[in-house]
Amino acid sequence: MKQFYGMSQKGILREAVKGLVNPQLIILMSNSKQFKEHVEELQKLYPKVPSIGCIGMSYDTMVVEEGVGVTAFSEGVSAVVNLLEEVSLMPVKYIKRLETDVAQIKASAEDTVCIDLCSGNDACVLTTMYSVLGKKKIPLVGGTGDGGQVSVNGKIYEDAVAYALVKNHTGKVKVYKENMYRPLAGYRLIASKTDRSKYYIGELNGRPAKQVYQEILHINEEDITTQTFKNPFGKMNGKDVCIISIKEVQGSGLACFRQVNDSDVLTLLELRDYRQIVAETIETIRKDFTKISAVFSVNCLFRYLLFSQNNNMSEYLREMSALGCHSGLIGYGEHYNNQFVNQSMTCVVFE
Repeated sequence: MKQFYGMSQKGILREAVKGLVNPQLIILMSNSKQFKEHVEELQKLYPKVPSIGCIGMSYDTMVVEEGVGVTAFSEGVSAVVNLLEEVSLMPVKYIKRLETDVAQIKASAEDTVCIDLCSGNDACVLTTMYSVLGKKKIPLVGGTGDGGQVSVNGKIYEDAVAYALVKNHTGKVKVYKENMYRPLAGYRLIASKTDRSKYYIGELNGRPAKQVYQEILHINEEDITTQTFKNPFGKMNGKDVCIISIKEVQGSGLACFRQVNDSDVLTLLELRDYRQIVAETIETIRKDFTKISAVFSVNCLFRYLLFSQNNNMSEYLREMSALGCHSGLIGYGEHYNNQFVNQSMTCVVFE
């Protein structure tokens, strides 16, 4: 199979798709001002090609912040796209669509992946989708776009998740998750006075959450939203850790990018040597594949900000591109099978 990536920093879609021939699936990554225009234009240019899209920055060896990026798959690949609606209320209401699509494409764990773009309520969405995908062990990679909107085949939807089931006819597929953080020893933080709908933590160990975070790290209130790049919260899930990023200070509490419940036991995480972690991820992928046709990834916005602060984003993208044709989305939350994670990278590799 082949992966195409095209972009226009000025937001000119025809420039981004220049050279794109016979695609079997198109993923559109646009900006908030031109999303509607780009969705409609893409449908006119490729009316018979399945497509999904969202608002978000894209990349290959450089980042497109305000323009438009297009990733497409062709040659030896087939795809079907669809959506689940009412994701904030009852996404399971539309689960028959996914069941039908899985059967239609004859999806299997070895050669099929689900790529999803979500408008929100990610944890519930992934649990719902994986009730179908998990039965066949079909991997999933995706993320959250901006603006609460996604597109499917030329139409824009709110409160929805768009997905593409992609079958590789020329080899296997495999998904990966990269975590650059480890738990700090000695911290056991019990959450209380939470608001699940607002991803809000009121108290940790019976004291104001903001104050506890500041005291542990010896920082001022204005530094909290950038300190989370280095020290997010973590929730242990077996041997794995779920990263919980801080979004903002709200009163004496903290609003996060992931749901926290009363009595959840959290820890504090610290940033590891991320250059080493990236090198380990690349080495793992190379050991798993003798030939790589394409890599599609989703990087967290906070990773992008962290790398950019340290002038490492270009270096990171160059290293990933050495694997083969690499492109992706900068999202507001990353999806890995049935997990909704923060401050991570997830990707699918095609043989």
